[in-house]
Amino acid sequence: MRRLAAGNWKMNGLRADLAEVEALIAAHPAPGCEVLICPPATLLAPMAALAAGRLALGGQDCHARAAGAHTGDVSAAMLADAGATHVILGHSERRADHGETDAAVAAKVQAAWAAGLTAIVCVGETEGQRDAGATLAVIEAQMAGSIPAGATAANLVVAYEPVWAIGTGRTPTLAEIAEVHDRLRALLAARMGDAAGVRLLYGGSVKPGNAAEIFAVSNVDGALVGGASLKAADFGAIVAALAG
Repeated sequence: MRRLAAGNWKMNGLRADLAEVEALIAAHPAPGCEVLICPPATLLAPMAALAAGRLALGGQDCHARAAGAHTGDVSAAMLADAGATHVILGHSERRADHGETDAAVAAKVQAAWAAGLTAIVCVGETEGQRDAGATLAVIEAQMAGSIPAGATAANLVVAYEPVWAIGTGRTPTLAEIAEVHDRLRALLAARMGDAAGVRLLYGGSVKPGNAAEIFAVSNVDGALVGGASLKAADFGAIVAALAG
């Protein structure tokens, strides 16, 4: 299994910021792990021309329909046409800000697969759910409801992002990360039989200073990185830590 460093630029980035991608490629021409950047949709095509096979690209969301009267939305086929190979689905910001349910996420996953994209399905608990001791129950429900039948190691990546750790500078303990990632592996194995090839990413305030210790945790196969992926120096350090 090749480990994966995925950067989620969220609603950040203009054409001038493509210089950060150029710097990342120059600093890590053969990084030893797969590197993926999910920029805003406006930058997918120009970034694809720049990446030229040296890093992978993904979308940050897609519509469940292949086409139609859905003003402002982007289909999975459009992402693929622009150069994407992956798409992030079910991110906590989409679930919270746009009211996306597990069923809605599952429909988008099916659309992504139909377009040949690998779905990065995000799961994670809120601070209140963590404090109530409901973390594993929340994760299990999200996994059951958000991932439809047909998942394989080739078309699915799962990202655990505790909501209370995203952009806050806080992170779970290494033992807490291990507990969730071990459960994710067990849940996938129960559904798929052999889930050893499905990559499990940790996300939530991953930084150059804590990346190496997080990547040493059992069943952590990489990271989904937010703010630190916007700068080549920071994301490059995380890539280097993952590559070993």
